[in-house]
Amino acid sequence: MPIALRAALACILTVGALTACSAEDDAVELKYVQDYSGHPPLAVVGYPSTGSLGITQEVVWRIADGDAGGLASLAGDGQDKGVARKTAENWITAFRKGVGGKVTAEFYDDGSYRQTVVLYLHDTDQIKQLHVLPAWAEGRDVWRVSMGEPDPAEATAVSSWVPKTPGALGSKSLP
Repeated sequence: MPIALRAALACILTVGALTACSAEDDAVELKYVQDYSGHPPLAVVGYPSTGSLGITQEVVWRIADGDAGGLASLAGDGQDKGVARKTAENWITAFRKGVGGKVTAEFYDDGSYRQTVVLYLHDTDQIKQLHVLPAWAEGRDVWRVSMGEPDPAEATAVSSWVPKTPGALGSKSLP
């Protein structure tokens, strides 16, 4: 185990003991540390909130890992589970190679209530647009992603307003 990962784990366990965090909180934090250290860093343009950045990282990580079930579990409330699963499979098929390399996430709009996120997959020159939003799940505030693209063509379509390069529109709001 790398030294940095061991140090992070020790810190998490120490903080958990000092703050009386639950085992569930510790498991979530440990999973995040493992994901963060096990994937290439995500470049960021724009103004994400902590939640919108976190869910975007999770989407990229689940695609990179080929984890359709984990990706589908990030779907927004009330979304059809079958549609979310098929969307997850489409995203993995279309974007897995690209998210294994350099990825830039550009955040548009106000991150306090929802955000449009554009992923730029530099190694494959692909672009993927996401919509992320806060939700209430498992007794706490979380962020979710809209996953209603069961058609592979829809899953890879790029809106006409999306620029070809990060930062071209200033990242503040949608046109």
